[in-house]
Amino acid sequence: MADYILFESAAGYAIFQRLEAEIIGNQLTKVQESWLEFDNFSQVVTLTSFLPFPTPEIGLKNMNDISEGILNPFLRDFLESTLSSSGKSITLGVVDATLGISIESELQISCIKKDGTVLELVRFIRYHFESFLKGFTDRVSSEEAFLFKAQRGLSHSYSRAKVKFNVNKSDNMIIQSISLLDQMDKDINTFSMRVREWYSWHFPELIKIVNDNILYARLVQVLQNRTNITREEHYNAILEILGDEEKTELILQAAKSSMGYDIIDYDLKNITNFAERVANLATYRQDLSSYLHKKMMDISPNLTTLVGDIVGARLINRAGSLISLAKYPASTVQILGAEKALFRALKNRSQTPKYGLIYNSSFITRAKTRDKGRISRYLANKCVIASRIDAFAEFQTTKFGEALRQQVLDRLKFYDSGVIPSKNIEIMHAVVEELKNDQTKAMESTPAEQPEEIHEEVKMEEVVEEKPKKEKKMKKKKK
Repeated sequence: MADYILFESAAGYAIFQRLEAEIIGNQLTKVQESWLEFDNFSQVVTLTSFLPFPTPEIGLKNMNDISEGILNPFLRDFLESTLSSSGKSITLGVVDATLGISIESELQISCIKKDGTVLELVRFIRYHFESFLKGFTDRVSSEEAFLFKAQRGLSHSYSRAKVKFNVNKSDNMIIQSISLLDQMDKDINTFSMRVREWYSWHFPELIKIVNDNILYARLVQVLQNRTNITREEHYNAILEILGDEEKTELILQAAKSSMGYDIIDYDLKNITNFAERVANLATYRQDLSSYLHKKMMDISPNLTTLVGDIVGARLINRAGSLISLAKYPASTVQILGAEKALFRALKNRSQTPKYGLIYNSSFITRAKTRDKGRISRYLANKCVIASRIDAFAEFQTTKFGEALRQQVLDRLKFYDSGVIPSKNIEIMHAVVEELKNDQTKAMESTPAEQPEEIHEEVKMEEVVEEKPKKEKKMKKKKK
């Protein structure tokens, strides 16, 4: 059983000494119910030492180190000054096993980790901690809700630090952009159909001539009342929108003999205003698509080169971040987006889906029906490789994405013609050699940056380090 117990709080560190050595009674329900009273529990443990955090910044740094299992120098000095003075071998109970390992390695103090009795004692210490502090320091007695203020201040600092140093903050821009882009596609299609239905009461022949929804909305702004359409005033404007002389002539001829209803100026004004808004949305949609392409090339250039910005952004959106996507296995990426179909197939014991979001890739659509499953599995593998390079590499390049894309194209040719493609390790080594040659040229032009470039060369070699193959042991046949 632990002689001392380390307790971490938002206000500081505390060391509690265990007074009773009985272990079996700690697990009894009646004993634990009696510990709800402070007088009874104070006979089990007592507060030996308490060290408050001088500033919120120090408290935040200590909490971050504890979450990572690192022994902070502030905590190390506190443990050395408190426990080393006893002069005998002691045991310290800790809640975090990783922190206990760090304490044992640096301070040679025996730690008890993942112990049920220690966890129960820490639970009741947390419940009575403010009562322990009232008899230990005058600060708690002078300030009301001392622990509550410390917890609130530390939680705010911790949240601000996580938001400020969020490694996925650039991914969040991609996630929001692709979500808005998908929503705008649905809205623009709905609004465009409403414009076509609304204006077709006045000019029904225009629907058969112009199939594109956005061009139709722009033509509504130009044509307006069909009875006022003339060649001199509208021919150049219609030709500028459509870019087709034949369709322009058809529109002018259809306007003269249209079977549509007449419309008053007040109703026509509402139709044209709505058509203008739809056209503006379409323009903004193009700007948003350009923005998404730029962000994808900045954050994930290899994945964008492989499958495009739309499919790549949807994969990142579904995974939650680029880091999460890089940690997924290829089998998960293959059916990412088809989770409902997967669980329905598992429930009904039917065939599981072969692809999810990657079905929108051009590689899947150009493959034959019998090869769609195989190429989707192969493409998911290459997407995982590209996402891992983008997430963990310290240099930006599209060379790997281009090589992976060529591999998928070669695999499609293999399914059709049987020509065996090159191995992945050979292609990756070729890309690394090409990058080394580019860096050599860059170093010759800028010799001052030579050490940094050499450092990056070593890291690129680690990307495609080939693991030695394990030799297969031949099993002896039993006679």
